[in-house]
Amino acid sequence: MSIEVISIIVLFASFFMLLMLKVPVAYSIGIATTISLLLNIDKLPGLTTIAQRMITGIDSFALLAIPFFVLAGEIMKRGGIANRLINFAKSLVVSLPGGLAYVNVLASMLFGAISGSAIAATSAIGSIMTDRMEEEGYPREFSASVNITSSTTGLLIPPSNILIVYALASGGTASVAALFIAGYLPGILLGFALMAYIAYVAVKRKFIRGSRVPFREIWTHFGKAFFSLLLLVIVVGGIVAGIFTATEASVIAVLYAAVLALIYGEIKMNDFPDILLTSAKTTAVVMFLICTSMAMSWLFSFESIPELMSTFLLDEFSNKFIIFLVINIVLLIVGTFMDITPAVLIFTPIFLPVVTALGMHPVHFGIVLVLNLCIGLCTPPVGTILFVGSGVAKISVSQVIRSLLPFLTIMIIVLLMVVYIPQIAMFLPGLFNL
Repeated sequence: MSIEVISIIVLFASFFMLLMLKVPVAYSIGIATTISLLLNIDKLPGLTTIAQRMITGIDSFALLAIPFFVLAGEIMKRGGIANRLINFAKSLVVSLPGGLAYVNVLASMLFGAISGSAIAATSAIGSIMTDRMEEEGYPREFSASVNITSSTTGLLIPPSNILIVYALASGGTASVAALFIAGYLPGILLGFALMAYIAYVAVKRKFIRGSRVPFREIWTHFGKAFFSLLLLVIVVGGIVAGIFTATEASVIAVLYAAVLALIYGEIKMNDFPDILLTSAKTTAVVMFLICTSMAMSWLFSFESIPELMSTFLLDEFSNKFIIFLVINIVLLIVGTFMDITPAVLIFTPIFLPVVTALGMHPVHFGIVLVLNLCIGLCTPPVGTILFVGSGVAKISVSQVIRSLLPFLTIMIIVLLMVVYIPQIAMFLPGLFNL
């Protein structure tokens, strides 16, 4: 057995062992990479290679968008935007059977899209909607399941930090603008698929139907939410039109959100130090994950893992649809124990050459990859959104799981549709020539 093979076995074995010992993901990645690198020390300049790759991995102008979008999301979370979006969504669908559950989905889609953060959507919308839904007879585990799964739509509907990370990992083969516009239809499809299941449950369980809201009241709530929704048009429209880059758009998002929050009067100037500190902590966690993941990704390239994986899959399976299915199964498993950011950075260089060799567009694969890992965010043992959503609903994870399973099934069905019907992801980029 060659030293390269031994090195890779040691890499994965040590990584999974550290995860089982509950070592934080970023540290697990960094330690496993270091151990594996020690076996190849005669071929490399030394352990300083890891530090160099960590630093050069985040030396990217595109990644500068992440801290600004994180800051914009934090301002929006505290700036009264969530309540305005919930009231607007409620005015649209509350008269339907199970109306408050639809409100939860629509509000999560809107807030997640505006903030770019699934966790922010889970926390902000869940903390408001769970109690409201319980008052009208919805079980808390059902409300939590709706909140947890619908909040993932914000990772597909732009602006999305994880799509920026994928653009970096793809080596420039997928642009941020193309990924942003490609995420709309899959994200909306996922939201409507969840609402379709909610409609079935609402009729079966005879959930309360709210009173019909007059058009004048809908218009009033739309007016109050208008400037929050306008942020989507400014940010995404500006990027697609080529007026500014994603990084410049993130700065505009911060300024716009700050001015809007001050006008709404939900936050004061003396609130900004705490907002900046919270955003800085979140950014530090994300950037450290990116640092260590980029080092591991480089090691994969050094050991020719992408080439070996490509050769293996293409030799073992003759049907490209079977290969796509195998890759999706692997990614679904990966998503259950690895956070979405390192998973994108590590597995993009492994699987992207395989799928592109089979004719899948890099932008299409980016949406498929993110949707796969969104499902992982809702599943134990690592599912970040699962734990946040359960905590917000004030119930245990074990109570949520049974109610969550049908929603996860819906997400997998949507995933398969996006995988095998490329037009769902690629129609809008093609329409805008991206």
